[in-house]
Amino acid sequence: MTAPPGADTTVSRPPATADPPRPGRVRRQRPARSASAWLWGAVGVAAVLVLWELYKLLAPADGVSVAGMRVLPRTSDLAMPHVWDMAARLLAPVTRQEGSPPLWGVIALGALTTLGIAAVGWLVGMVVGFAFALVMQRWRLAEWALLPWIILSQTVPLIAFAPIVKSWGSRIEIGGFEWQDWMSVALIASYLAFFPIAVGALRGLQSPDRIHTELMRTYAAGYWSTLLRLRLPASVPYLLPALRLGAANAVIGAVVAEVSTGLQGGIGRLLIQFAGQASGDPAKAWGPIFGAVALGLVAAGSVALLGVLLKDYRRGETT
Repeated sequence: MTAPPGADTTVSRPPATADPPRPGRVRRQRPARSASAWLWGAVGVAAVLVLWELYKLLAPADGVSVAGMRVLPRTSDLAMPHVWDMAARLLAPVTRQEGSPPLWGVIALGALTTLGIAAVGWLVGMVVGFAFALVMQRWRLAEWALLPWIILSQTVPLIAFAPIVKSWGSRIEIGGFEWQDWMSVALIASYLAFFPIAVGALRGLQSPDRIHTELMRTYAAGYWSTLLRLRLPASVPYLLPALRLGAANAVIGAVVAEVSTGLQGGIGRLLIQFAGQASGDPAKAWGPIFGAVALGLVAAGSVALLGVLLKDYRRGETT
């Protein structure tokens, strides 16, 4: 059958859609994103160093005061040493005694001691936090009862809490077991680490859509099957950021607990010890601060190794 004269014979076609990205393209983009993240991180560190030196150069020696109150620090060498002076001090010996080790070596040894204690605290906090998340996800009444107390627990000041933990721990004797001082520090580290892990794991376990949970019910899957096959894989994008935050919190708790309890050998004790020598050697006091910063970065970055193992479940990772 032919169309009548003057009729529009143009055939409408659906708009062309772009081809879906190939797996090869996605794999090539991941190293680029990783390199970009490292590059911007290096730019951020360089910007902080430049701002430090610019402020030291341009600001007055007594700092900036408003209405008789100092709002910006002093720029003297005692308060703000030059960046190159602090870097050179890391390579110099700790003391003037012959055979004294370099400052960076002492700081590295103290950081490793604190890292080991913080790792124990992080593991304990992970177990406790995930256990709380499982209980709160399983029973809504438990979530209503426990979650406010979990949030409230983080308002307790560690400086006042740490000596109490050490005092209680020193009285624990079970058979041949005796409580060690580093265990008190690890316990306080776990106290800070469990909170983000509990909240992140709870949010992840509750993240599956209702249609997915109902599908598991149609398969007659029980609670544990649904947990292993649906809820745990779905919780990975929420759990990994929580684990990183928990690792950083464990380092903070370990450093603060070392300062409060007077534990020897850690980076926290070096902070107090070298701060007392700042009047005669100001650049030396900044060494443990750099060590504590590097320690937190190592602790949070080590969780990335766990993320590599769980890379197939990291789609849409939250922050």
